[in-house]
Amino acid sequence: MARYLDVHPIDPQSRLIDQAVNLLHDNGLLAYPTDSGYALGIALGNRDGLDRIKKLRELDDKHHFTLVCRDFAQLGQLVHLSNSAFRAIKAATPGPYTFILPATAEVPKRLMHPKKRTVGVRIPEHRVVSALLEAMGEPILSSTLILPGESAAMSDGWTVKETLDNLVDVVIEAGEVGTDPTTVVDYSLDAPAVVRVGAGDPSRFE
Repeated sequence: MARYLDVHPIDPQSRLIDQAVNLLHDNGLLAYPTDSGYALGIALGNRDGLDRIKKLRELDDKHHFTLVCRDFAQLGQLVHLSNSAFRAIKAATPGPYTFILPATAEVPKRLMHPKKRTVGVRIPEHRVVSALLEAMGEPILSSTLILPGESAAMSDGWTVKETLDNLVDVVIEAGEVGTDPTTVVDYSLDAPAVVRVGAGDPSRFE
């Protein structure tokens, strides 16, 4: 049975944030709200958690997982950025975007796309996520919580708890969030390509 943490959306209680972070460090699987629906999150070194996310979402090895970052400085340590990508991504973050970029040596190979050596990165605009990342001290490996057969992300903690009670270890409730997943922009090519239109305005990258 998943632990259910009712967290204030504006002023997250540090006691509850610490509980969630401790579970992440203990290789737990977290369901948490973001600015573009709920997501599944694990610590970077959690190999079993990665398999659990793949099974829960029915994902193959070509799926781009996302490293959710505290700020742009942390993001810049994980991916290679051209000058144009630097300017465009910095202007769009924090926000509901995921960017696919060539990974640096800081990223474990198992987290990269097997052929492209790329990884997704993003900086959400959500106070609870900021508090989690601050307490973690490192990025969270994440995947939008879209269940097989669905097209929208889950939007409230209680529904997540009822649906995935035996499949995740902790659910954070912080009020209902939007159901549109992030807009995904691939910066690993010669020019940026919008590969999924979601909550973020894609026009700035087209």
